[in-house]
Amino acid sequence: MADYFDMTGKVVLVTGGSRGLGYEMVKAFAAAGADVIVSSRKLEPCETVAAEVRDLGRRALAVACHVGKWDELPRLVEAAYDAFGRVDVLVNNAGIAPVAPRSSEITEEMFDKTVAVNFKGPFRLSALIGDRMVQAGSGCIINISSLGAQKPSPEYPVYAGAKAALNIMTQDHALEFGPKVRVNAIQCGPFWTDIAESWAEEVNRTSPAAARRIGRPEEIATTALYLASDRSSFTTGAIIRLDGGVP
Repeated sequence: MADYFDMTGKVVLVTGGSRGLGYEMVKAFAAAGADVIVSSRKLEPCETVAAEVRDLGRRALAVACHVGKWDELPRLVEAAYDAFGRVDVLVNNAGIAPVAPRSSEITEEMFDKTVAVNFKGPFRLSALIGDRMVQAGSGCIINISSLGAQKPSPEYPVYAGAKAALNIMTQDHALEFGPKVRVNAIQCGPFWTDIAESWAEEVNRTSPAAARRIGRPEEIATTALYLASDRSSFTTGAIIRLDGGVP
């Protein structure tokens, strides 16, 4: 069983990989034997995480990139392929979730940035890398979605809409890049990360989920490893809920 999720020799690119769930996935992939490209907006945090990967005996590359900016994404792709020659797994994890009390208070700038980071960026990055994966004969794309895509809230309609679009894109790209490349999404509920410090304790205490709590960051790791491994060879176009059983 220890070899089921073996990632030895694989190259994984994780956006938003310097903190939160992205950081947990970077650590899990490295521990399973993968080399990792760590990307987020700021280089220094990426370098810190890349150093941790190297301490595990794996190769790592840190790349600063704002995934919401269309023209920055080719540079990220080229940096990854220049360093490693390929990308076996792409994890579109970077996201933002600004909250506004009413839709009328959402500015055009906030709307555009939310859609850009949560949908436009993953679309563009998947398009660039997905074609290369098809040419290489294999690959896996994992999109990190949100419970908000299926459970609407008046506090974040744009975020929820962008994640719903990400879900549809997941299924579209599974058809476009298949059968050589698998594309799936992990639809996350609330997790206890540093990003959630201001609300995690209260939401954990009042959680309506069957698990009666919110997720621990490391609990995303096994789902990501499953989807990235050859053991999930018949899983594609799937939206996997990871929310503790929220009704």
